[in-house]
Amino acid sequence: MKNLNIVFMGTPDFAVASLKSLVENNYNVVGVITAPDRPAGRGQKLKASAVKLYAESVQLPVFQPTNLKSEIFLEDLKALRADLQIIVAFRMLPKVVWAMPKFGTFNLHASLLPEYRGAAPINWAVINGETLTGNTTFFIDEKIDTGNIILQQQIPISEIETAGELHDKLMNQGAQLVLETVDLIESGKVKTTIQPEREPKTAYKLTKENTKINWSIQGQQIYNLVRGLSPYPSAWCFLNDKNKKQKVKILSISFEKKQHNETYGTIIEIDKKVKVFVNGGCIFINKMQLPGKKAMEIKDLLNGFSFDKNAFFD
Repeated sequence: MKNLNIVFMGTPDFAVASLKSLVENNYNVVGVITAPDRPAGRGQKLKASAVKLYAESVQLPVFQPTNLKSEIFLEDLKALRADLQIIVAFRMLPKVVWAMPKFGTFNLHASLLPEYRGAAPINWAVINGETLTGNTTFFIDEKIDTGNIILQQQIPISEIETAGELHDKLMNQGAQLVLETVDLIESGKVKTTIQPEREPKTAYKLTKENTKINWSIQGQQIYNLVRGLSPYPSAWCFLNDKNKKQKVKILSISFEKKQHNETYGTIIEIDKKVKVFVNGGCIFINKMQLPGKKAMEIKDLLNGFSFDKNAFFD
């Protein structure tokens, strides 16, 4: 058993890998803080976070505060006598929380800080066509993702990689980086680096507005947007077809550079394929989802659906 008492804070699957790695390598996790159960699905039944489900499966104490400054939560946290707190995909902490342990609180962030500070670093690295990203561990301070860097590790991004595929690679790499960071802190060998002062790219929160496809931008940008939002939350647009306008999700595409004089967004259905004319070439739809339907490969979708000759995306 390792010596440090560790409190772990996280919520989604990305965080589970780090917590699991700590547990399986016999680090002393004395408590887990995660988000409250939330309504989900059509029935709006309460659903526990991925971190809670794993923590309970290995009999770790779980806390789900709604207010991180409440006296009850702070007393519970103090009672855990943590030497170190580890944050992976959680939320912004008040100073009274992150400053509590004697060895401080560090965060795992899925980017090479200072680049892509913010809520969706994995998505934006792909959307922006980056070829390199990675993970960073850093000590938390008053601002978001600005603290002194402990460790960084790079990982390449291929031209066809989706955000979901990159997520899994970074999740596993990050879990190992968390262990290395704890070992440095526990051994007293940790050295930190101040983040460079420059205007880095930002990992903005994904919204309805910035996940919508603009069919007039360069085809390569559309391709990067779709793979950067795959499988979740998915790029979307409006399909104008048969005098009806409906919101559809575009989950997988390919791009072919080609000169043409067609209007951007124009759809052509040919040989069980769907081609969309864009700036600089043509997009081929591989997988999409119609309203109220499940996501389908385009060849399967075309078995029961056809596009009008005047159909277009906007």
